Amino acid sequence: MLAKLKKLLGGNEAAIAPTSSEEETRVATAALMLEAALSDDTYCEAEKQMICDLLVRHYDMNAQEVQTVVSQAEKAHENSDQILYFTRTVKENVPYDDRVHIIEMLWEMAYADGSVSDYEANLIRRVCGLIYVDDVESGRVRKLVEQRQSR
Repeated sequence: MLAKLKKLLGGNEAAIAPTSSEEETRVATAALMLEAALSDDTYCEAEKQMICDLLVRHYDMNAQEVQTVVSQAEKAHENSDQILYFTRTVKENVPYDDRVHIIEMLWEMAYADGSVSDYEANLIRRVCGLIYVDDVESGRVRKLVEQRQSR
């Protein structure tokens, strides 16, 4: 899988390629959140900051580590025309409960602007199917995110 991601990234792999399956998973997770952020064809600093905040909260990373992962994810996303590389990495390397948490982070990205577009909801449903998170769990974490947003 690391070789596929390195190939996907292209260019100077030594400077941007993940060095472990844990880092590869973090990059894949960030790339999926980036896809959610780009669903409205914009990617602003606030969305980038939200991705960073979610990564810090989920993976307990420091600021430098997060910036590295986000940069790698941006490069990987830029060189990819589909999410299958990222979902496969998550599916193969992340336990079920953590995959559910990744879906929760995607819902948080979708609700960042106060409403969820049809494209965002569709994207999250596709990701759920590709990483084998069932609809019940996705619905449960969506409700949790909705409740947090309404406070």
